[in-house]
Amino acid sequence: MSAGGQFGGNRGARPVPPEKGVFPLDHMHLCDLEKKDYIGCLKSTGHQSDKCRQFSKKYLECRMEKNLMARQDMSELGFRKEGESQASADESDTGRIDK
Repeated sequence: MSAGGQFGGNRGARPVPPEKGVFPLDHMHLCDLEKKDYIGCLKSTGHQSDKCRQFSKKYLECRMEKNLMARQDMSELGFRKEGESQASADESDTGRIDK
């Protein structure tokens, strides 16, 4: 019996890198205000992240501006473009059949 896998599982398994890659932590607190606004919103809405999307977007934009993460189009991160509104979401719902 080998001692390597006895308590810690398979020690020969290689770790998988994160999907978006490695980005630096905000040690200089460059985006603290945006982070605090987002966390405050989460606390006040009972952790309903959909109601705090504007704060999440501002935080990610701050990180990109300060080179704390790679610049990426916000639509790739799950945000609509500025021109798109609820109307485009409503159009996709018109084909739905309500029972």
